[in-house]
Amino acid sequence: MREGMWAFGREFANSEIDLIREVVRSCRGLSRNELANTVCELLDWRRANGGLKAIECRQLLETLETQSLLELPARRATKPRGARTRVRPTGWQAQAISGKLSELGTVSVERVQTTAQRELWRELIERHHYLGHRVPFGAHLRYLIGVSESSGVVVGCIQFSSAAWRLAARDRWIGWSDAQRAANLQQVICNSRVLVLPSVRVRNLASKALAVALREVAQDWPKHYGVCPALVETLVDQARFSGGCYRAANWIEVGVTTGRGRMDREHRRHGAAPKRVFVCPLHRRWREQLCGI
Repeated sequence: MREGMWAFGREFANSEIDLIREVVRSCRGLSRNELANTVCELLDWRRANGGLKAIECRQLLETLETQSLLELPARRATKPRGARTRVRPTGWQAQAISGKLSELGTVSVERVQTTAQRELWRELIERHHYLGHRVPFGAHLRYLIGVSESSGVVVGCIQFSSAAWRLAARDRWIGWSDAQRAANLQQVICNSRVLVLPSVRVRNLASKALAVALREVAQDWPKHYGVCPALVETLVDQARFSGGCYRAANWIEVGVTTGRGRMDREHRRHGAAPKRVFVCPLHRRWREQLCGI
C-alpha cells in the first residue's frame, strides 16, 4: 500500500492523496491555480490567518505529477513562481551618497504597498542585484530602505520570504526533528534579498538597515500571515560576498550549503554554488517555539 507523505508542513494521508487525484481527474477544465484553490478548500489547508495555502498546494500538485500520481492540465501563459520577470523602467534616478552613517539621519524601512513602490522595488533589484527580480516562493514582504525622513531618499531594498524546506546547516543548528521542522517551519522566514545601491557608499548602512528591517518584519509578518516568526535565515554566495553586514548585525553563521539550490530535486548540482548560511533569532524563546509540537 502506498504510504502518505509529508509536504510543506503537513502530513497527507493516502485518502487525501486519493482525493487530490480525483479532483484533478474530474475537474479537467480548471487551471492549475484553480485546482490548487479547490484542493485547499476541500482539505481546509490554510495559513494561520485563514488564507488558502494555494502556492504550496500548486507545488504539491506538481510534485505528485513528477511521481506519475496525477496529470495536471497544461500550464497557462503566466509567470511561474521563481521565474525571472521583465521589469518596466520607472525613470527613477539614484542619488550619489557618501559619508558616515551618523550623518545620514534616520535609517528606515518602508513596506512596499503601492503600485509605484512595487515598480520601483522591482526595478532597483533587477538593475542592481546579481540575482535580479524573480517571483518569490510562498509568502513574502518587501521593503524600501530610506534615509533622512524629511527627504525620503531611497538607498536600497530588502525582501523576506518563505524559508527553505530543508537546509542542513540550519536544521542541525536548531536541533529540531523532521516532525518538529514540518510542524514549525512557517515560523522561520528568509531574508532573500538585500541591496544597498551602488551609488550609496556609507559604511555599516547595510547592517543598520538589516537591524531595522528585522524589527519591522517581526511586527508585519503576523499581521499578513498570522504567524509570529521566531528565526530569520539567509544564504550568502561565498564566491561574491563575505557576509560582513550580517555579522555586523549580530547574525550567526552556522554552515555552508551543498550548492544544489532549492529546485535541484534530482541532486545534480552538488557543489555548483555553495552559500554561507546565516541565522538570526527574533526573540529569546525561539528554540522552544521551533522545537515544540
